[in-house]
Amino acid sequence: MSQIETIMRMAPVIPVLVIDDIHQARPIAEALVAGGLKVLEVTLRTPDALEAITRMNLVPGAVVGAGTVTNKDQLDAALAAGAEFIVSPGLTEALGQAVKRSGVPYLPGIATPSELMTGLDLGFTHFKFFPAEANGGIPALKALTAVFGQCRFCPTGGISAKTAPDWLAIERVLCVGGSWVVPKGATPAEIEALAREAASLAG
Repeated sequence: MSQIETIMRMAPVIPVLVIDDIHQARPIAEALVAGGLKVLEVTLRTPDALEAITRMNLVPGAVVGAGTVTNKDQLDAALAAGAEFIVSPGLTEALGQAVKRSGVPYLPGIATPSELMTGLDLGFTHFKFFPAEANGGIPALKALTAVFGQCRFCPTGGISAKTAPDWLAIERVLCVGGSWVVPKGATPAEIEALAREAASLAG
C-alpha cells in the first residue's frame, strides 16, 4: 500500500480547512482528531495557512497536509511548515516532478481522462477528483473508474454530509474531502460532533 493510500484510508472524510484565524488552528485540529478525523488538509488560501500547519502538527495523532498547492514554491513552503502530504486542485508536470523528488505523499487533482492519463504517466495512481459535483458528480467519476480501474480517488468539491455516503459507496473511492465538518463560527464541541458523524461514515 502506498503512503498516500495509507493516509486516505485513515478516515472516510478529510476535512478541507480554510484557516482565517491562526488562534483557532490548534483548537480546530484537536476537535477534529477527538472526533475521529485525524487527516487534516489545510488549504493555502489564507496568510495564516503555513503557520496553521505548523501549529496543527503539535496535536497528537493529527496528520496534517497542505492543500491548494499549485507550484514548486508553495510545495517547498508547505514542506518547510511540516506538511505530511500534499494536495493539488490540478496537476502539472513541473509540480508532479517536484513532488516526486521530494518523496512526500501526493494527491493531485484531476477532472478529465487526459489529466488522469498525465498523472499515470508521472507515476501517480491516487487522485483528487475535483471539483466533484461541478464536474459531473457521481456519474462522471463512475465513468472514469470504469476505464481507469487501477486508480483510487478522493472526490472533493460540493460534497456534503448528505451526499458523502453515495460517493463513498463507489468501490474505488477511498475517502472524500469536505468543508462541512468545520462550518464558519462553529465551536470546538460542535466541530467534534460533526467529526464523529463524518468518521462514522466508514461503516
